[in-house]
Amino acid sequence: MTIEQADLILRPAQLGDLDALVRLENQSFESDRMSRRSFRHWLTAQHRLFLVAVYQQRVIAYCLVLYYPGTRLARLYSLAVDPCCRGRGIARRLLHAAENAVRDSGRLYLRLEVAVDNQAAIQLYEGLGYQRFGFYRDYYEDHQDALRYQKCIHRYRGDSPQRAVPWIRQTTPFTCGPAALMMAMQALDPNYVPSQEEELSLWREATTIFMTSGHGGCHPLGLALAALRRQFGAAVWINQDAPLFVDGVRSEDKKRIIDLVHRGFVRQAEQHGIPLHYANITQQMLTDLFNTGAMPIVLISTYRLDQKKAPHWLLMSGFDQDCLYVHDPDSDDASRHALDCQYLPIARDDFDKMSCFGKTRLRTAVIIWPNPAAAQRGCSDVAMTIP
Repeated sequence: MTIEQADLILRPAQLGDLDALVRLENQSFESDRMSRRSFRHWLTAQHRLFLVAVYQQRVIAYCLVLYYPGTRLARLYSLAVDPCCRGRGIARRLLHAAENAVRDSGRLYLRLEVAVDNQAAIQLYEGLGYQRFGFYRDYYEDHQDALRYQKCIHRYRGDSPQRAVPWIRQTTPFTCGPAALMMAMQALDPNYVPSQEEELSLWREATTIFMTSGHGGCHPLGLALAALRRQFGAAVWINQDAPLFVDGVRSEDKKRIIDLVHRGFVRQAEQHGIPLHYANITQQMLTDLFNTGAMPIVLISTYRLDQKKAPHWLLMSGFDQDCLYVHDPDSDDASRHALDCQYLPIARDDFDKMSCFGKTRLRTAVIIWPNPAAAQRGCSDVAMTIP
């Protein structure tokens, strides 16, 4: 099929394209196909970019990119070109258009996956500057392995001291803290074995009992004490000395219990010599602590992620001059692959706004080291750098 590039039209996908998109999908892929229902969902969803290439009033290619609220990350979810139209630069034009739109939306990175045997696609991505950063076995429905690529579409200078950090999904709506702690402990000690039983044990050790609704979350000192019981070192920063999370409940009885639990954690932390700093923890301190070998667990408000204003624990997994990177244990969103919860880039300005919870503007972080002695040294090293 001969295609005149000047007559090729790129435009946003529309509901009227549904039949053509399903037909194109079936022509392009033998497995991992998007269903008609999925196409209908993405045609009307928010937080996505959906472009089609049209030639002589016929949809011959599409590109679907997903945006993740609260982060500067985008993911190329799917790209397809009619088999009769391949080799004519259509995928390249779609990707260029997508990168420009993603950049204009304020995103910093575009990520994608590609089958290891798809040499044409790999050559395209590498030719456009995508850098390989992951290999995943048995990724597709047909058990093909996948390569993962990333491109910084917002250029800057600087290094990104990321580490190999395991990702663990929380198995309940209220165990983000334990999941983040298990990630930290396994990153520091590969012999540490996480499990759902361990996740629930950590929650029982660290829970505030009550929270805004449902089961209680985890207190930062409770997480630190749980880490100490497992021979890890821990230190805690909290920017207030009043009981935490009290404003989230209305019942006076529940407030009294939350207060009692809080004071118990403070007393135990003092007895065990856990460093407790009643101060704001800054991004500079977080990066300094990370550079000492520590793994910071940070409390955020999920408002910028899901508009729900819930407290949520994340694990910091790297940083550069523009972003802090995090591992998010929550992947309940059906459109969010587990890989999209790892090394999430959060712009520094966004991070400052996210890492502040509730009416009291609570900022808190739990810093985990391989052992208590390392925690004492790390706190001392960071303290020496604070003006």
